[in-house]
Amino acid sequence: MNNSVGNAGRLLGAGLRALLVLTVVLGVLYPLAVTGLAQLAFPGRANGSEVKDASGQVVGSELIGQRYDLPLKDGQETPSPDLKWFQPRPSNGLGANSVNTQYKIILSGATNRSGDNADLIKWVTDAKAAVVKDNSTAGYTVRPSDVPADAVTSSGSGLDPHISPAYAKLQVHRIAERNGLTVAQVEQLVADHTDGRILGFVGEPRVNVLQLNLALKNLVAAKG
Repeated sequence: MNNSVGNAGRLLGAGLRALLVLTVVLGVLYPLAVTGLAQLAFPGRANGSEVKDASGQVVGSELIGQRYDLPLKDGQETPSPDLKWFQPRPSNGLGANSVNTQYKIILSGATNRSGDNADLIKWVTDAKAAVVKDNSTAGYTVRPSDVPADAVTSSGSGLDPHISPAYAKLQVHRIAERNGLTVAQVEQLVADHTDGRILGFVGEPRVNVLQLNLALKNLVAAKG
């Protein structure tokens, strides 16, 4: 009996010591070491790929999309887009009743609806009509056939921070008109912020909307 109690005590003591050592090594030392190495080697990525404005204030992450809307009015369920800014992809990746309708990062995902789903067809049809209306100006008419796919569909995660160069260029005339700029100035802005394929062949050319809008803000400020 005494031997059994003694063995049990020794096993319990060994288990507690192992728990303490592993907690310190894996729960404290290892995370600190990984965090320290990440801060030394990749500080920007380790801190969330933060994007700062001209004053040094963090305004977002280059990895997470965000919206540019007017303040919500009484009776509105969703705010209207602020058309002086470049607009991102639709953010209703999980549907109209999702927590992700406004680029919230609590949840991400696609609609998982088929191409013939009635709700999806309506979302795309309504979005295309809005893109045509919002981006047509007195001297520039957008045709439905001009609207690229990313202008009317959300990404697989619903959080994509990029748009295609085609969608950015479609917005150029509206941006120029709303901000008192020339079309050439805004076209150059888009060209300067268009990233090519990774390593020259991976992915597609893309434009980061947050960084483009920050550059637009600086251009407007310099003009005024």
